Amino acid sequence: MKFNSCRGKVTGLPFEEAIFMGLASDGGMLLPDTIPKVTMDTLKEWSSLSYVEIVKKILHLFVTEEDGISQKDTDILIDKAFQGFRHPDVTHLTHLKNDLNILEMFHGPTMSFKDYAMKCLAQFFGYFLERRKKHVTALIATSGDTGSSALEAARGLKWVDVVVMLPKGRISHIQELQMTTVIEDNAHVFCADGTSDDLDDVLTPIYRDKACAQANSLCSMNSINWIRIMVQTAHYFYIYLQMCPLCDNTVEVVVPTGGCGNITAGYIAKLMGLPVDLVSAVNVNDVMHRTVHAGDLSMAKEVIPSLAPSMDIQNPYNIQRILYLLSGRNAGLVDSIMTEFEKESKVQIPADLHQKLQKVIVSSFSVDDSGIKATMKRCWEENQYLVCPHTAVAVAYHYDTLDRVSSQKNPLRVCIATASPAKFPEAVTAAGLTPQPTEAITALESMPTRYIELKKDRDWEEIIRGKIKEITSKHN
Repeated sequence: MKFNSCRGKVTGLPFEEAIFMGLASDGGMLLPDTIPKVTMDTLKEWSSLSYVEIVKKILHLFVTEEDGISQKDTDILIDKAFQGFRHPDVTHLTHLKNDLNILEMFHGPTMSFKDYAMKCLAQFFGYFLERRKKHVTALIATSGDTGSSALEAARGLKWVDVVVMLPKGRISHIQELQMTTVIEDNAHVFCADGTSDDLDDVLTPIYRDKACAQANSLCSMNSINWIRIMVQTAHYFYIYLQMCPLCDNTVEVVVPTGGCGNITAGYIAKLMGLPVDLVSAVNVNDVMHRTVHAGDLSMAKEVIPSLAPSMDIQNPYNIQRILYLLSGRNAGLVDSIMTEFEKESKVQIPADLHQKLQKVIVSSFSVDDSGIKATMKRCWEENQYLVCPHTAVAVAYHYDTLDRVSSQKNPLRVCIATASPAKFPEAVTAAGLTPQPTEAITALESMPTRYIELKKDRDWEEIIRGKIKEITSKHN
């Protein structure tokens, strides 16, 4: 497969080059030129496979020997990626009262769903960079979980340095510690006095500076990177086959949504032939709810801090991938839409494109902090099961539909649990519940920390560019 930017000016990239590119120089994100299909017969053959086996099957469809890696080596990388996950099945589908089904995607090292694709990405990085004997620097603006997952995945990687910017005081204390306690030489953490969108505004022009990106071998480990999306596609196949092993129905998947990487993967799974309907669930930062409901892709005046900080985002950047695929790969249209959004902080999605969006993301839902707290408490009281505030956003949708249409039979539905509640003791306490810290979480409090603080009066972009040059000179 070859890879093209959603905005049309970067095309024909091979797999190996694509995975080491961050944001393309035209501001676009990369997608393969074809999406493979999975027939119903094949889907039925996969019905008894484990999660890890499904990941391998999906990757074999996208990555072939022509891409510079054999299926055998791909399988070895995937097995290495999931070593050390705390659940024997790597992930687990929990069935609770009132038809509430939750896919636990928090059994990795940082207790976030990001670990699943991130660990795979790190393995691919290590494989190709060892062969190249080349160093890269990954730039990450995190809204909470991506930074810690990337830092953890990059531990021990000889050829990768990771620069992370986090919004200090706008994520949970545990999320911050999971980053600031990583003190390996290849980890560089910046705590900035701003929102995650502010941090994106710093890194985007650096990525789009073609000379800088090439001279310093810049890459991405967030959901800009295609491997993250590709691996996350497997989540949906696993969900479907767990809920519907006979492959005779449609499954609705409720996705806590921030930057739209996970729901983009769900759409790709649907394009591959998987019978799933997608629901986007957001907190009070409701840009995706407004986009799905009314075609209104617009930023609010400010990001509102919430109990679900990883979703405190006003720029759902993967939306361009969704629009590109919905439009039949009309890069000119996507470039026009995204250029207006970047310039005006708002754009109205064309009516025909919006109608197509609503057929893929069949519903959206926004819930504020009071709703998050009420959902966490209800789930505990009904099931003695604690959910994190982000997962609660998805569960709130389930409870809302349950209460509104109780006379109707609910569809087969799964809510994705994006993180462990142990990472968010503040939210658990706010819900009137008792935090349940793990040994690993408790240990963070006594570990040494290292980070650089970025105050508002500093030129953040200049500081990050300086760090990038310092890393490059060290490895030349």
